[in-house]
Amino acid sequence: METIELIQKIKKRKKELGERLVILTHHYQRKDIVDLGDFCGDSFALSAKAAKDKNAQYIVFCGVHFMAESAAILAKSNQIVQIPDSDAGCWMADMADSVMLDKAWKEITKVVSQSKIIPIVYMNSDAHIKAHCGRNNGVICTSSNAPESFEWAFDRGEKIFFFPDEHLGRNTGNTLGIPKNEMIVWDPAKPFGGNSQDSIIKAKVILWKGYCLVHTRFTTEQVEQMKKMYPDAKIVVHPECTEDVVSVSDAVGSTSFIVNYVNDAPAGSTIIIGTEINLVKRLGAEHRDKTIMPLKNSLCPNMFKINLENLLYTLENIGVANVIGIRNSIKEDSKLALNRMLTL
Repeated sequence: METIELIQKIKKRKKELGERLVILTHHYQRKDIVDLGDFCGDSFALSAKAAKDKNAQYIVFCGVHFMAESAAILAKSNQIVQIPDSDAGCWMADMADSVMLDKAWKEITKVVSQSKIIPIVYMNSDAHIKAHCGRNNGVICTSSNAPESFEWAFDRGEKIFFFPDEHLGRNTGNTLGIPKNEMIVWDPAKPFGGNSQDSIIKAKVILWKGYCLVHTRFTTEQVEQMKKMYPDAKIVVHPECTEDVVSVSDAVGSTSFIVNYVNDAPAGSTIIIGTEINLVKRLGAEHRDKTIMPLKNSLCPNMFKINLENLLYTLENIGVANVIGIRNSIKEDSKLALNRMLTL
């Protein structure tokens, strides 16, 4: 079908379903998907909003799989969560599965008492990982509240095991002034993560070796080049970027932080952004009085899997196609960690 016809059919189906349907679109979705959604935002805010909707029976999450899972964890029993493409995964989330994590946890707790180590799982992870965190007195964090989550954990233990994003964890540790020699990386492919038992004992933060494909494409050379070309520009990047990129940027923060940073900037500002290209393009289109540019054109291929065709297919097969199912035990353990985050 032509784009116009697809959009018309989607709008018609939305009208038919009315308040029983809510379409959530993540910041990194392409513009035509965002325009058809009911809400746009980051993954946790969208999930929480949908769960509070008293009329929504069907929640269609236009994002990647772990985001739809988070919505399903928070959803009420009468709500069905669907994703337009069940193959829209997450590079980072796939770097830590339950088998790898269970093995790592057993190895760490052979060296350090379990009572001394608090697991923190980033929202960008699958439900089994979140459930592990819930069962072991840990907490879930977002890129917005990672520092608060670290402080919460240090009030309850001596060490943090942070997964699956090494860079968000390291940047958070740097923000809190944790010495670099007290942060070690855990490589799940190696015994004891590639660390000596002594280094595990001395470490305050153990960082899982995982990363975001989108945000690790940015380099300090790109930042320096942009600063030379646009000396009056401000450079803002996501905390999933490497620590060297963060250190030479003017500001760092979550997707919501970046959106607000652009919103609050005065007219005539030049802002260079290190995050997913669809968000950067949309911010540029929404703020014609400002110059908004990408640090580099970095596309998330999994976010891009959501399109008009599979969104229409999902709406035409509402409650049936690509339904997100999570075992009750996994859902309840995940909720424990989520609820701890909500108390922060």
